[in-house]
Amino acid sequence: MPKHSTQDIRNIALVGPSGSGKTTLAEAMLVATGAIGRAGKVEDGSTISDFGDLEKSFGHSLSSSLVHVSHGGCHINIIDTPGRSDFLGLAMASLPAVETMVLVLDPDTGIDPVSRRLMKLAAARNLPRAILINKIDHGDPLAVLGDIQETFGTACLPINLPTGGGGAVVRCLQESEGDSDLGDVAEFHTSLVDQIVETDEALMEEYLDKGEVAPEALLAPFKSAMRDGHLIPVGFVSAINGVGVKKFLDQVADLFPNPAQGNFRPIDKVTDNDVERIELTADPSGTTVGHVFKVASDPFVGKLCYIRVHNGTLSPSEQPRVDDGRKGIRLGHILQPQGNQTTEVDTAVPGDIICVAKVEDIHYDSTLHTVSDGYAKMSSIPLPKPMYGLAIETTSKGGESKLGEAMSRMMAEDPTFELDRVAATAEQVVRGLGELHLRAKLQLLKDQYGVEVATRQPKVAYKETIQGQADGHHRHKKQSGGSGQFGEVYLRVEPVAQDAEGITRGLLFVDDTFGGSVPKQFLPAIEKGVRKVMVDGAIAGYPMQNIKVSVYDGKHHSVDSKEIAFITAGKRAFIDAVQKARPVLLEPFVKLEITVPADHIGDISSDMSGRRGRIQGTDVLAGNQVVVHAEAPLSEVMIYANQLKSMTGGSGSYSMEYSHDEQTPPNVQADVVKSFKPTADED
Repeated sequence: MPKHSTQDIRNIALVGPSGSGKTTLAEAMLVATGAIGRAGKVEDGSTISDFGDLEKSFGHSLSSSLVHVSHGGCHINIIDTPGRSDFLGLAMASLPAVETMVLVLDPDTGIDPVSRRLMKLAAARNLPRAILINKIDHGDPLAVLGDIQETFGTACLPINLPTGGGGAVVRCLQESEGDSDLGDVAEFHTSLVDQIVETDEALMEEYLDKGEVAPEALLAPFKSAMRDGHLIPVGFVSAINGVGVKKFLDQVADLFPNPAQGNFRPIDKVTDNDVERIELTADPSGTTVGHVFKVASDPFVGKLCYIRVHNGTLSPSEQPRVDDGRKGIRLGHILQPQGNQTTEVDTAVPGDIICVAKVEDIHYDSTLHTVSDGYAKMSSIPLPKPMYGLAIETTSKGGESKLGEAMSRMMAEDPTFELDRVAATAEQVVRGLGELHLRAKLQLLKDQYGVEVATRQPKVAYKETIQGQADGHHRHKKQSGGSGQFGEVYLRVEPVAQDAEGITRGLLFVDDTFGGSVPKQFLPAIEKGVRKVMVDGAIAGYPMQNIKVSVYDGKHHSVDSKEIAFITAGKRAFIDAVQKARPVLLEPFVKLEITVPADHIGDISSDMSGRRGRIQGTDVLAGNQVVVHAEAPLSEVMIYANQLKSMTGGSGSYSMEYSHDEQTPPNVQADVVKSFKPTADED
């Protein structure tokens, strides 16, 4: 049996910019609670969290990792997440596993785009948030606090304050007197109490009558205020010196919600006829529901799936189903992770975060459950779409088969890493969230799987469509002795709009023949020929979309008409029609959020204009920062990171995601069409 109950568990995720000290903070928590005797260092690769060889080589976190401590009678699970924007997806994927997201900031670097995006996501997911200002022995913590309140609102209030030049901290919920590096403790105490009592009318009346409330009476409304987003507690620590770490752990144990008090994650119960939103109560005797938020590969254990238990009790003897699977699966041993080390446990109660090994039927975002009538599925968290791509090609004989297996495993571990086999360009393209993301993956591919690849910039995956209506005709006649081939097709093409949801259509094929001009058995052959062109392209070799084809006439021969004849006739007639119907190339456009110092906004606007981009708007942020919202062709921003770095002296950052397709300018289309060299079969 577990040594703790659900009420004793606290789950937190440490998120924030790279270099803010999240991994060092996790080490400090382990030391402060006696879990380890000495703190490791990120620089020498000795931390519990960053245990992978690649992380040690790169000098920062590349994936999330789990450690746990015991403090104040509580079992505290701590997920240390990567901070670089290239690995943002792995930080976001950890959020459904915790009750509280803790944003860790460095006074010198302040609030970056990753911080803003994670705080926005947590608010949208109704996830309680807290902020921890690290490295208080240098920088300007008061200025950072001001930036926090300007960026995230006045609900961000300190629960402790630095004192003695960052050499200690004083709690300002429990304490109402004294001085701090940020000013009079009493003022911060009053502001905090004012914010908390607003969530409880009876407590507010008592506070107004007496002018004070006992600290213990504030515990429940404090958690309620966190759950409602009415309060975002701000703490101060120096992780490297251990200052304030124990006091922060005290606050986690005393003030942060446990799994039965947090805002429950959205769970749907799906049956044959209905989808019903169900609310879990973290009941250990109820229906078991667990969610897989991380998949990893251990060189010794194999595949590891990290599971947050939301309801019921998970044990090796239980055989939960996975998503809509019909049969239960055997979990084998239930393991409690501590970095890369695991300890076997008998059971896992609601709130526990555990992992299981070598269960191939479980994948990232799987929901494990014991629902009998239907199945349970957790609402997926929206992860950034990988847009940065590199075309790859193996450099060793027989490398293709090894590459396929390695890529399957790597994609299972990272939902923001993809391998795309682009038919339009005949390339294998790996896609991630940025240059560093792909560099780490390709290094892993070489070191762990022994596969080396050559890389290059991928070709742009254009699409073809038409703007007008036109008729096409082709007669296919072939006679070479014996039975010949004959088929004649008349068809009409016209553009067809996207559906009501804006989803792109492929081909809409219609039979408008009459009188038996084309026997019904040959219509599938005509459609087959048309579909081949839809895949291979009619003007530049790229897939086609949003086209309606109506076959309205044709001729056949009682002896020589065969399927192959009508495939060829349909194909040629379709190409003939497309070339008359004002064909156009479509290119992918992306949305960009570019964060730069305010004095660089002119440079960004000018540069975007030169890239055929459009500025959609700007947001002014704290700290003299500006977010520029823009749209641009993907072909123009494939290597934007280096150019942005050059323009801003390394102070700019950006994120991008697919937006839509637009028609290419005539000069671009002419160049692409001119370079197309169809094969003999396509002539």
